Order: sequence, then structure tokens, then C-alpha cells
Amino acid sequence: MIVKTTDPRAQRVVEVFERLLPTDVARLGELYTDDAHFKDPFNEVRGLLAIRGIFEHMFVALDGPRFEIRDVIVQGEQCFLTWDFVFRMKRFRRDEQRIHGGSHLRFAPDGRVAMHRDYWDAAEELYEKLPVVGGLMRWLKRRANS
Repeated sequence: MIVKTTDPRAQRVVEVFERLLPTDVARLGELYTDDAHFKDPFNEVRGLLAIRGIFEHMFVALDGPRFEIRDVIVQGEQCFLTWDFVFRMKRFRRDEQRIHGGSHLRFAPDGRVAMHRDYWDAAEELYEKLPVVGGLMRWLKRRANS
């Protein structure tokens, strides 16, 4: 499902992420500036080579990873996307997993992404679904809520 937006910068981001394949990682320089900053719950890196490394690792560590963009909001040089990240874990579970999150992007003057920050709850969306760790995480959550 390709979400449409009237902003060409945001539309390019949506199209790249919804169609991203391992062979596309080498072309991420068309989307990110050379010194772009990227942060998610597991990584914080600067520079195109490091960002490529994150996406290369994603394709090695996961089966069939894909992004489904849900919403796009653009204001000036900033963009916020909501998305679902769908994948299968090679090491733990074979059934499809889904993480719901959002990305805050800041565009450079040339229209490429200069800053990319992902927001999602690693405990709820990932750790609780793991075999051994998941039980502990669910128990901790119940204890915290009681």
C-alpha cells in the first residue's frame, strides 16, 4: 500500500521504504545525505555508510522485512511517518511479526533526509514476543501495573 502525499520529498521516502529490497541498500545515498543522523531504539549512527550497515544487517537478520507506511505529515523541512514493520525472525519465531512505530525526518535543502529518528516501544513490540525474555517482560509489566 503506497500512501500518497503532495510533498515530493516525503513521497520518495514512502516509495523507497515500501519497496525496499537488499539490492536497494547501495542506493540509499539517493535518499540520505552523506552525513545523515539515524537513531532507533538499538542504533545511533551518523553517516551514510553506517546507515547502510543498519539496513544491510536488517536483511541478514530477518526474513522478509518490509515497511507499510500508514500516515505522512509534512510541515516545512520536517516529516513524520507512522508505519508497520513486518518481518519474520530467523532465530526465534517463524510466524510473522509486526511492529508499529513512527519516524521523524528532517530534510536537507537538497530534499534528502538529514535526520531520521524512529520511535517504537521495543519492550512491547519486540521483547514481549520472544520465548524466554517475553515471559519475564510480561511478568514485569503486570507487576508494574499492579
